[in-house]
Amino acid sequence: MQNFIDEIEQPTPAGIAAAIGRLIASGRLAPGDRLPTVRTLAGELGVSPATVSHAWQALAAVGLIVSRGRGGTFVQDAAPTWLPARSQSMIGAAGPARFDLSRGTPDPLLLPALGPALSRLEQRAATPSYQDLPIIPELLEVLRESWPYPAETITIVDGALDAISRCLDAVTRFGDRIIVENPSFPPFFDLLDQLGLERLPVSVDEHGIIPTEFAAALKLGPAVILLQPRAHNPTGASMTAHRAEELADLLRREAASVDTIIIEDDHSAEITIAPEVSLGRWLPERTLHVRSFSKSHGPDLRMAALGGPAALIDPIVSRRMLGPGWTSRMLQTILHDLLTNGDSIAQVSEARRIYFARQRALADALTEFGLEVVQADGINTWLPVQNERDAMVRLAASGIRVAGGSPFLAVEGGPAFIRVTAGALPDDVRSVAEALAAASHPRDSAVHRLGARWA
Repeated sequence: MQNFIDEIEQPTPAGIAAAIGRLIASGRLAPGDRLPTVRTLAGELGVSPATVSHAWQALAAVGLIVSRGRGGTFVQDAAPTWLPARSQSMIGAAGPARFDLSRGTPDPLLLPALGPALSRLEQRAATPSYQDLPIIPELLEVLRESWPYPAETITIVDGALDAISRCLDAVTRFGDRIIVENPSFPPFFDLLDQLGLERLPVSVDEHGIIPTEFAAALKLGPAVILLQPRAHNPTGASMTAHRAEELADLLRREAASVDTIIIEDDHSAEITIAPEVSLGRWLPERTLHVRSFSKSHGPDLRMAALGGPAALIDPIVSRRMLGPGWTSRMLQTILHDLLTNGDSIAQVSEARRIYFARQRALADALTEFGLEVVQADGINTWLPVQNERDAMVRLAASGIRVAGGSPFLAVEGGPAFIRVTAGALPDDVRSVAEALAAASHPRDSAVHRLGARWA
């Protein structure tokens, strides 16, 4: 009990929760350890049981502790083992939160309605042949018209991560070096680890990969460059055409990277405000571009288009024929309907406008409270904090759930961050921004600037 008392600097819900969070993070409280009862700790601290109860609720909201009813309250055990390593650390906490800004998923109310598209489907799930083209011709035509460069071939797969996994399987070997953005999407790191690939982390700024670091990494002869050209997860950065051309020129001139393949994950294509950009405009013969429709049309559609040179994509399609074969043509028909129906197009356009407005409102409100940030694109914002765990616990005590930044970092150490899904913000942005700013720098009231680099 004494270690609890010694650690608690402020006997408030946020102070108690932060202290317990530090004990768990340091290992002084281990998974499965039982915590004192609410009444016991309240008596020792001289506060009301409600104060401790609110602290317990905050810790439960970020997945640090779990209540087992009359059995007591315990430090949370490890996440399910079927989840990859970094996904385990990202698993959403159970229980209510006033504002859940941790998920990185689109606002379900802003997805286009599926009912009209479903009503226009054929009544039977027929297909002419198991060897028919894996993409329906009408969808292929729509994609070709909007692709950021003249791709030799385009196919459909089961989501962006499926596309990237299959691309890496096709173009890498165990031990190859891969340039990755730092920070980046945690499942990318899990995937590279599974394939035995070495990360070459390169920092990003508000315009994408930083050229000087990129040039240095190219000298190491990477097999692949894995990047997110728009609405980068987690920072919300979108690459400019000037930056893309600069990167393409560096890649073209580096002798050690003459065979390097580019894989681009354009996961928020329909809801980003930035113009479409791809290194394939300058290097089409070695660019694999992925366009996902999860953020714009629905994660459960599990749909992404993969385009690039036939020499790289045909082997992927061929290998896939020995597994899932093709992505459901019914789902492809639904996607084609959503991409061409006027009402659906208008709904996605309105979602793009709302996400932009929420990002702008958050950036403006954070500035008002002394935390200046670059307005992000898409649905996520990347915020600096003094201590990741403390910030998450303090926010949970205010009923706000966010994602910790450490799973997104390609290397350990360095500054701490949290990721905020601004796309899920409520109308009352100002109160959320005030809590975010306070949690970011709880002991410092001066203006804090994110600066040009996020990592």
